[in-house]
Order: sequence, then C-alpha cells, then structure tokens
Amino acid sequence: MSRRGRNAAVPSGKLAGPDSAAATAYRDAMSDAARTLFLVCYDVCKTTMRTRVRKFLMAYKVGGQKSFFECWLTAAELREVRLTLAELIDPAEDRVHIFQLDPRMRRDLLGRATEPVTDVFLIV
Repeated sequence: MSRRGRNAAVPSGKLAGPDSAAATAYRDAMSDAARTLFLVCYDVCKTTMRTRVRKFLMAYKVGGQKSFFECWLTAAELREVRLTLAELIDPAEDRVHIFQLDPRMRRDLLGRATEPVTDVFLIV
C-alpha cells in the first residue's frame, strides 16, 4: 500500500472529532481493561487558559502534579481530551503532549512520588 493510501483516512493536521451520542454509550459499555494509561503534559502561557486546561484534566487524572497528569483513558475519552485541549489552547504559543504509557512497566519513584491509584477502575 502506498504511503498516501495508508494516510488517506486521517486528515492531515486534524483531530478526530468525537461522536457525542456514541461516546457516552461507548464509555458506559467499556470494561476497565480497555483503559490505557497516558501522561498528559502541557505548557500554556496565559494564566486563564492554563487554569481551564488544569481544571479540565483534573476530571481524568489519577496521579501527577502541576502540568503533568497520569490519566486512565478509554479510546473515546482520549478523543474527547484531544479535542477539548485543542480548543482550550492557543496553538501558536502553547503545547500539549500526550504520551501512552505501558502500565506493566516498573516505575522508578523518587522523592515524594507515589504509585498512581488504579483501584478506582478495578471494580468487580
């Protein structure tokens, strides 16, 4: 398959828009095993925008501090986070990084660092 054919489904420079009607049903039907650990980091210049970004991410975080948040997200929640953050920031001045983490990997903890709380998502 050509390079162009592989990328044809994903518009260049666009974020996937969530289907809000399907997102709620999808999120409610997802098992906890379908969640993936992400590290969301941001550098936002204006204080008002930075506060909005922080308040938005607080709803998803299970750990982190200041501008680094560990978040357990489903695929639908990840799309929602990407779309909302893209609307909250100024792309000319600000930046957001979203890294997928492997929860099976051992963490090196230094100082006051603690393991993220995951028992909230392990309801049987």
